[in-house]
Amino acid sequence: MLNRILTGAMAGCFFLAAWTAAAAEPPPRYNTVELQAEAQREVQNDLLNASLYVELNDTSPAALANAINKRVNEALRAAKDTKGVTVRTGSNQTYPVYASDNVLQGWRGRAEIRIESKDFEAASGLIGKLQEGMQLGNMSFSVSPEARRAAENELIAEVIAAFKARAEIVKGALAGRGYKLQRLNVANRYSAPPPRPLMARTAMSVQEMIAPNLEAGASGVTVTANGAIEVLD
Repeated sequence: MLNRILTGAMAGCFFLAAWTAAAAEPPPRYNTVELQAEAQREVQNDLLNASLYVELNDTSPAALANAINKRVNEALRAAKDTKGVTVRTGSNQTYPVYASDNVLQGWRGRAEIRIESKDFEAASGLIGKLQEGMQLGNMSFSVSPEARRAAENELIAEVIAAFKARAEIVKGALAGRGYKLQRLNVANRYSAPPPRPLMARTAMSVQEMIAPNLEAGASGVTVTANGAIEVLD
């Protein structure tokens, strides 16, 4: 008797679990279509980034460090006195130099500073001034984070509208009475121009190299929408 009760109870539990699992399963979907839309825009680069460095040699590592630190400190003071320009120190390295017979010949040191600014005229003037004691390593232009976010926010509305327009086309092509959005993913992509090639072996100033004006160019901002819809019969 007890065995029959236990068997019946277990069967009831199994039926209940199977019914619960079946109820939890989403209903089958038909006429599912994957869609993708894209919106892009050219955004004017409004941020300049540049690095300048000093590289010296000396037989004394202490004298070498003092000479490099003096150049860097002078550059930092000049940069901090320039309004609209942000400056920070970069890498700083000192390493031994050996002769061909593996004998220590001296020491070489290199230190850099990095400049960032939206004021191209102020940055250009500062770079030209700093080139009296440092060399220009590289210079690039990009879209500032706030300008990039503003463009992306506008493109989100555009790309969703484009996605909905494609969904309407699909609905009409399948002669559906409507559609339901199953899922939608929005992503962004940014393509910046490559850094400008610099003529490191010449004595040209930044003004001479890119005179008369800094041409920042533009970068591409793209927002994509990927998703799926269910076309209703």
